[in-house]
Amino acid sequence: MAQETKNTEKKAEGRGPGPKLPIGEFLNYKKIWLLSFGLTAAFAIIPVIFFAVLNYNLTRQSLENDAEARASRLASNTWRSLSSFLNERKNALNYVVRSNSFEQLGNIQQLANILDFLRQSFGGFTDIGIIDATGVQSTYAGPHGLAGKNYKDQQWFKEAMAHGISVSEVFLGFRNVPHISIALRHTAPDDRHFIIRATIEHQLSGILSEVKTAGNGDAFLVNAQGVLQTPSHHFGNVLEKTNISLPPATDQTHTMTIALEDGQDLIAAFRHIPNTPFILVILKSKQVMMSPWHHSQVTLIQYLGISISVILLWIAAVTGYFFRRLEYLDLKRSKYFHMAEYENKMASIGRLAAGVAHEINNPLAIINEKAGLIKDMAHFKPELKQDPRLLETVDVILGSVKRCSRITRQLLSFGRQTQTAPVPLVLKSVLDEVLVFLVKEAQLKKIFIDIDVPDTLPQVIGNRGKLQQVLLNIVNNAFAAMPQEGKLSISAQKTDEPFVRLDISDSGCGIPPENIKHIFEPFFSTKTNQGGTGLGLSITYGLVQELGGRIKVESKVNEGTTFIIYLPTTKQKEE
Repeated sequence: MAQETKNTEKKAEGRGPGPKLPIGEFLNYKKIWLLSFGLTAAFAIIPVIFFAVLNYNLTRQSLENDAEARASRLASNTWRSLSSFLNERKNALNYVVRSNSFEQLGNIQQLANILDFLRQSFGGFTDIGIIDATGVQSTYAGPHGLAGKNYKDQQWFKEAMAHGISVSEVFLGFRNVPHISIALRHTAPDDRHFIIRATIEHQLSGILSEVKTAGNGDAFLVNAQGVLQTPSHHFGNVLEKTNISLPPATDQTHTMTIALEDGQDLIAAFRHIPNTPFILVILKSKQVMMSPWHHSQVTLIQYLGISISVILLWIAAVTGYFFRRLEYLDLKRSKYFHMAEYENKMASIGRLAAGVAHEINNPLAIINEKAGLIKDMAHFKPELKQDPRLLETVDVILGSVKRCSRITRQLLSFGRQTQTAPVPLVLKSVLDEVLVFLVKEAQLKKIFIDIDVPDTLPQVIGNRGKLQQVLLNIVNNAFAAMPQEGKLSISAQKTDEPFVRLDISDSGCGIPPENIKHIFEPFFSTKTNQGGTGLGLSITYGLVQELGGRIKVESKVNEGTTFIIYLPTTKQKEE
């Protein structure tokens, strides 16, 4: 009996390292462990997978909605540009008929003068004619000799007589060049009806060519029958038939997804242009617009796999822990003590590193002090004074320490501009803080910088960080506009007003006159194909306004550009 009890105690102790219980004699620990592991893993992993799938679908739906919204906004903005273009021509013709009598319009020379005026003011006008109520073109000015032609059976004539206006679809004309025509009905003082009709070279494709569609996008016009009115990247040239399913005519923008024959999906936005036969179509590549989501799929799967692996490993460790012997618990506790000790050691190393970083200025100060002491000693000891290399070496050490301190202070000063209230600023000091970061680029491009900013200038009032950003934007633009061996001139002077005038001139390529009036507009850029966003000068203009100043630009092509900035002084604040 005693031997049997002893054997039973040995079997009871056999859970863990050392002798083990025979499987099935008391408890099937493997089966219990597998059951516990399976249930715990199921309850832990199922919510993770559920939320991962939920996030996956919500993200995709959100990006799809955002892509459709962006296509819709682009279609709305482009529609306004097209509508504005057509309205300008309509208003010009309306002005012509209201400012000239029917007899004046019947004069061929007068009508030819009007045509020349329209060509010079708007461009693209091919001819112009006056059609009476019977459909006969009584007066015509243009290259095709269409005087006397009868249009009573033409659809545009009937539409203009019925509704007062008609904008034609695109047609090729005599020169086989795409044209559109605009016809307006007018009533003379004697109640006679007549129509003024002008043919305009097709400029709509030029407006659409400026629309930026990412990736394999497209922007074009079609009519109600799906015939192209402008060239399309996907569907061919003008007057070719497309197989696009068009939405019903409304005053809202419609979006849908269409599939090309090559299997590519495109997000399409449709907008009917009022009082015209045109339908604007904006196509954006769904694959390109959904690329962030496609990239997030891989990341999501990776994180999900890592999370599940960590959960399974953790569950395996935890469930196994409950079926170990007490000795294993002590071993585990000892292991945790070692881990805590290691983490404490790592924390101490981190504090030590922080202390070293904080105290690194002390040896620099000592170097500076000792180098100065050596220099002083050299002046009093003849044997040291006679060695020029010693003094040169000490000067190099002092110069390096001084340069290191100056660069550190300038960097911290440039990066830590947190004040919001306007404060007095020394313009030359702010300018030096900006140029210190551009000296290397100027040296690489061999750009000569000429600075003429007197120290006697009155202080300007403003925010240092905003003024730094203004100067940095303008100087960066100047560097980009100048070739190798250019010249940047910066000068400042007092004015009769409580302002300081700052001129920043470069010897770059200059700005064409037609672009001068647009350079401060948001998103206007001549370097969009080079990564430009068109926001730099717009932001600069806004910052100058916030500083209480004003900015203007003068430029000549191939000679250079000058930005003139007026900054308020402290005297203006006192007034």
